[in-house]
Amino acid sequence: MTYDYLIVGAGLFGCVCAHELHSAGKTCKVIDRRSHIAGNIYTEKQNGIQVHRYGAHIFHTSDREVWEYVNEYAEFNNYINSPIARYHNELYNLPFNMNTFSKMWGVVTPDEAKAVIAKQVQEAGITNPQNLEEQALSLAGRDIYEKLIKEYTQKQWGRPCTELPAFIIKRLPFRFVYDNNYFNDRYQGIPVGGYTQIAEKLLADVPVELNKDFLTSASEIQIENQSYYEMDGDLFRNVIYTGMIDAFFHYQYGPLEYRSLKFETEVLPDCDNYQGNAVVNYTSADVPFTRIIEHKHFEFGKDSETREPIHGTIITREYPASWQKGMEPYYPVNDEKNAALYAKYKALAEEKKNVIFGGRLGMYRYFDMDKVIRAALDTVNTMI
Repeated sequence: MTYDYLIVGAGLFGCVCAHELHSAGKTCKVIDRRSHIAGNIYTEKQNGIQVHRYGAHIFHTSDREVWEYVNEYAEFNNYINSPIARYHNELYNLPFNMNTFSKMWGVVTPDEAKAVIAKQVQEAGITNPQNLEEQALSLAGRDIYEKLIKEYTQKQWGRPCTELPAFIIKRLPFRFVYDNNYFNDRYQGIPVGGYTQIAEKLLADVPVELNKDFLTSASEIQIENQSYYEMDGDLFRNVIYTGMIDAFFHYQYGPLEYRSLKFETEVLPDCDNYQGNAVVNYTSADVPFTRIIEHKHFEFGKDSETREPIHGTIITREYPASWQKGMEPYYPVNDEKNAALYAKYKALAEEKKNVIFGGRLGMYRYFDMDKVIRAALDTVNTMI
């Protein structure tokens, strides 16, 4: 069979593209090297709890069209992301707001908090930050940097803050109100029953093959001066590729840098409430993981189908890791060196007239979920 499109990757970008192209009358097939669809937003029900297998995903957006789009495929609850930061045995609210400042310094008014921050910034005496540490000190002062930024960031990136570029922290959002809502977006929530259902509905009318690696299964061929991709006897006029752009070109210029993650999930049948919050960040260096996710709190401790309280709980510890070939790449390292290397791969990509590179790995860019959907919708609109 000859298809219009082969979509490589059943994550959010690939699912939206496949659905929209199919709706426009194009023939599509989706493949994914994993054993499941939905990519990193994959959720799986266990003991009545929707477990986020690849880390916490909270949907938030100010794009009304995108919000209405996802609500066609799932009902969203009114979950508000309000993470807690734990530094040794001290607990602080995130993002930095009056609750944070009051706990840290005993202040009660915005003017008092601003005065403490201004004093510490002045004492730091940094006017031209040369690295992340200096940038953070020039914005937040020493207390916030030492307790809530320094060691957490070093765990996340695997290197000292003095070796990280200043632009990673272009600014630090301070809220001088008592508001623990992490996001400023108009719309926010978690799909009742998890994220996987969204991918299932988007791909309901599109053939999908799992455990299939494009790079080892497909080959480019020429037929009557027309370029096709061939896989298992099928031909594809075009490819939408959401994998690693450097891997597509066989690391011709060398590998781009990524950060990876390792997840350690534990079922606690005799504990109904492990930490009292869905997400707790561990900011001190003596703890090897960066955060613990308690999944049941995303749906307020109730079964998504029966709405009955869930007994027991499931937690996941999240460990940052240096990426190596064969590992899952989660975060592109968007520093100047990698930006220059990506520019070379992007130039190669632009020469591939029948291949579109999209998503977090194809575009070597960190995307929130709403931005992935917007990018996919815009890509398809351009194509059709």
